[in-house]
Amino acid sequence: QVQLVESGGGLVQPGGSLRLSCAVSGSTFSSFLMQWYRQAPGKQRELVAAISTTRSSAHYADSAKGRFTISRDNDKNEVYLQMHSLKFEDTAVYYCNAEIPGIATYWGQGTQVTVSS
Repeated sequence: QVQLVESGGGLVQPGGSLRLSCAVSGSTFSSFLMQWYRQAPGKQRELVAAISTTRSSAHYADSAKGRFTISRDNDKNEVYLQMHSLKFEDTAVYYCNAEIPGIATYWGQGTQVTVSS
C-alpha cells in the first residue's frame, strides 16, 4: 500500500516562506512522477508543480514560477516544495501526488498553508 504523508504547512505572513515535505512509502519512489497540487476553498484542485522521476525536468504553474521550487530525494523517498514570497492567494490545502501515468495515482492527506497578516 502506497502512503504519502505531507508536512510543513502552517501559518505564514505575506512575503514569507515555507517548505513542504512529502514522504512516500510502500513502493519504488523513483518510479513515480511526483506532483504538488493545491485546493483553495471553493476552487478546483490545481497542479502547482511536478518533477520527473530522474529530477531532470520540473514543471510549474504560472502562479508558482519564480517563487516555488520542487525537488526530490530518491534516496530518502521524499519530495519537497520550497515556497517563497508567499501571497494571500497561495492559501490552500496542498496535496502531494505520486503518479505512474496511465497506471496509478496516489494522494496524501494534504497540509494546510495559510498566508495571513
